[in-house]
Amino acid sequence: MTTPRAILLLGPTASGKSVAAMALASCMPVEIISVDSAQVYRGMDIGTAKPTLDERVQVPHHLIDIVDPTDAYSAGRFAQDARRLIGEISARARLPLLVGGTMLYARALTAGIHELPVADQEIRARLESEAQALGWPALHARLAAVDPVTAARLAPNDAQRIQRALEVFEISGRTLSQWHASETRRPAPPALYLRIALEPSRRAVLHERIAERFAAMIAAGLIDEVRSLRTRGDLHPQLPAMRCVGYRQVWAWLEAGAPGGALRDEMIERGVAATRQLAKRQLTWLRAMPERAVIDCLAPDATQQVIERVADFLDGVTQPGPRL
Repeated sequence: MTTPRAILLLGPTASGKSVAAMALASCMPVEIISVDSAQVYRGMDIGTAKPTLDERVQVPHHLIDIVDPTDAYSAGRFAQDARRLIGEISARARLPLLVGGTMLYARALTAGIHELPVADQEIRARLESEAQALGWPALHARLAAVDPVTAARLAPNDAQRIQRALEVFEISGRTLSQWHASETRRPAPPALYLRIALEPSRRAVLHERIAERFAAMIAAGLIDEVRSLRTRGDLHPQLPAMRCVGYRQVWAWLEAGAPGGALRDEMIERGVAATRQLAKRQLTWLRAMPERAVIDCLAPDATQQVIERVADFLDGVTQPGPRL
């Protein structure tokens, strides 16, 4: 059997990944696998920037709308699903194109899961702030709701371990007890990956794009989308789905009574700020990925550069090895 070949098109939010992916699909026989921890959830369309129905008709998309917002979806499960899909797509003589910005998922696929997620200082700082306001017993109760096994062995004021357990769950969507129960780590299977990273040469321009994109989501009905999710009655702010950027800020604003004027503007600013912080984390992950072809997402010919890189890669794999 030949070694599977796949393209990883990664980048921060608002870097133009979807546009580049559809352009690739217009000239190559690809099927797209979403590498996005929010697009897996059904009923969360506007705030996750899912591909349109027309785009999904034009090009097969996978790992979109596969779980309910009440459920969790982990990096380990993604890696398992993506490996299966890469095999199935390759068997159809088509090219697997993995597109997204959830870098933990990309690492789980290409390197396997060998250790707990690395620390996220921003999540830790937020948990610390919440603990100062609510007390560590309140965060212990939150942990008990999602990971009763870990909570049962921790004292209500064991700040460091409560913080780490909540951090791991927020990063991965998987509880600490689930990580500890997995004694055997499955290594990533052999594969040839071309890793393309769309990264901005000017961070300020990306920030402008993010603000414009969030404003467009609000105009497209993000508030009504979150309002509809709240009326279901089975969702709450601590669920991984409801902690997604944008949804978390709109939910809190609706919970406060949806005040207008300056407070509505403040909610939007918080959503934009949170999205910018997400982009910063995504870029940090990318910089730790040495075997990547970096393309300036702000370049006028960025999409054409992506197409050329993929064409070179596909030509190169017929030789002794891929040109990365």
